[in-house]
Amino acid sequence: MIKVLLVIPTLDRSGAEKQLTLLATRLPRDEFQVHVVALTRGGPFADVLNEHEIPLTVLNKRWKFDPRTLWQLKKLIGEFQPDILHTWLFAANSYGRLIAGKKPTPKVLVSERCVDTWKSGWQNWLDRRQVSRTTRLIGNSQSVVDFYKTLGYSSDNTIVIRNGIDVRDPEPIDREKVLAEFGISSDARIVGFVGRLARQKRIDDLIWATELLHHSESRSHCLIVGDGPQRETLERFAHNIGRSNEVTFTGHRNDAARLMQTFDAFWLASDFEGQSNSLMEAMALGLPVVASDIAPNRELVTDGESGVLVKVGDRVAYAQAAGSILADSQLAQNLGDAARRRMQTDFPIEMMVDSHATLYREVVS
Repeated sequence: MIKVLLVIPTLDRSGAEKQLTLLATRLPRDEFQVHVVALTRGGPFADVLNEHEIPLTVLNKRWKFDPRTLWQLKKLIGEFQPDILHTWLFAANSYGRLIAGKKPTPKVLVSERCVDTWKSGWQNWLDRRQVSRTTRLIGNSQSVVDFYKTLGYSSDNTIVIRNGIDVRDPEPIDREKVLAEFGISSDARIVGFVGRLARQKRIDDLIWATELLHHSESRSHCLIVGDGPQRETLERFAHNIGRSNEVTFTGHRNDAARLMQTFDAFWLASDFEGQSNSLMEAMALGLPVVASDIAPNRELVTDGESGVLVKVGDRVAYAQAAGSILADSQLAQNLGDAARRRMQTDFPIEMMVDSHATLYREVVS
């Protein structure tokens, strides 16, 4: 039995947390014993872990560096005696490797989920200092791995394991009823976004594009699903350019997948990503997508075949691409069908779980 301790800052409803939960609940029980640790707090995915009877410990970390939490994690590692310590995201990656030391027992795997250009100098310094304490760095895209190679990792201690996505047919919805919840007309053409309202997502570009799109398609409406630090700023921006009636902010929703079924197209304007779960979910639903032309998105979308890629910040191009999709139902169908096939073929959950299981066996042996 291989004992695996999975450590992550929170269990909020976000991409890394979802992938960890999928992995924890689907690893073969006859071969892997899994325990999950959330450094700061639980969250919606804690309920999923509990439903699957996966042990969970929440340490209630209070500060960026909390000696008490470090001690608690070290104590837990001593009690559980894992073969593998698999940490996710910066805080957990740092805490795990500080405890493990230079000759780690257990083996230390770190998951990086983004091309982390946001990191400050001290964070990059700490990442570099901890390369020698890392058995393997797992990136969810080649772009992420390439970024971390610039910090001192090599091909020998890095691996790409892409996100997994569930491509089941969703439960049918009453579109008119769902749109009515937000006061949106039943004949509206919805171009939507799902994700965290943060600067990297460049949602102001999408709001501008909505303004431009409205001139060619008067029924167009932008539905923005999610919350984050920029929400108030973006709501003011939509108001200031006179588009409050064509842009709806739903806030955080547990039923984001249901709302996505109202979309006629999905768009993503980020200037950096790792591997966007919301983009993958849109593609799995068979939605035509318009995404920023950055390396991680190119690993998901083939321009003109399974979606449309647009230069970062080109608001006119976003509006033009969305307008073409809304005006041509056959184009929309073709792009959406190809996107769904891409997710079914190359990104099933089973492939993600099997890849992790194979890596765990390898590093333990």
